[in-house]
Amino acid sequence: MSNLRKSIHSAEHELLRYYLKSRREELGLSQRALGTRMGVIYSFIGKVETGDRRLDVIEFIEYCKALDLDAIDVIKLIQDSKNDDDKL
Repeated sequence: MSNLRKSIHSAEHELLRYYLKSRREELGLSQRALGTRMGVIYSFIGKVETGDRRLDVIEFIEYCKALDLDAIDVIKLIQDSKNDDDKL
């Protein structure tokens, strides 16, 4: 049975944070610039990237939009990673 309230430091959360931060950097955006795109203060971005803040589903969708990502594709990436780990 899985724990629905997984730690923000679980492998899946770490992968998500790494992916979102990498995409931000790939786009050449600072945390401040991404915060401006999203209409949030830049410290929100920093907290998400360090794992001090979790995203709810609506925030996740908006975060993906701001990074020109499809939220469904990001979910599939996390899911595929989890499935690969389960096979080990």
